[in-house]
Parts: sequence; structure tokens; C-alpha cells
Amino acid sequence: PYCSWQRGTNENTNGLLREYYPKGMDLSLVTPNDLEEKIGRLNTRPRKCINFYTPQEILFENEVLRLI
Repeated sequence: PYCSWQRGTNENTNGLLREYYPKGMDLSLVTPNDLEEKIGRLNTRPRKCINFYTPQEILFENEVLRLI
């Protein structure tokens, strides 16, 4: 998809990232530990598009099914 309205999940995630890193922020000031913390918060946040599961739960479920 080309238009932003065709990429809903992607645009929503970009908005969630903007809560932590506002537009125009100098990203060279972000430490790896800070980035890991924010990634953890986003991966444990329930999402409506996946029936209010977290991305971490979906990933873990897929990994378990692959091992079976």
C-alpha cells in the first residue's frame, strides 16, 4: 500500500513511537537501554487488530506451534 490510510497498523505503530520520540528529536541521544525499554513496552501493549492480544503473546504462540 502506498497511502498512509492503507497502512493502518504501520501508521498506528508510528504514532505509538511518537509518544516516546517526538518528531524532530535528536535520535543520537537515545541509548540502547532506553530503546530496549520502549520496544518492550510496545510489544506488551494489547492491540485491537489482534483481538487485544499483545504482539509478544502472538509471537510466543507462533513459536510454540512451530516447535510442536
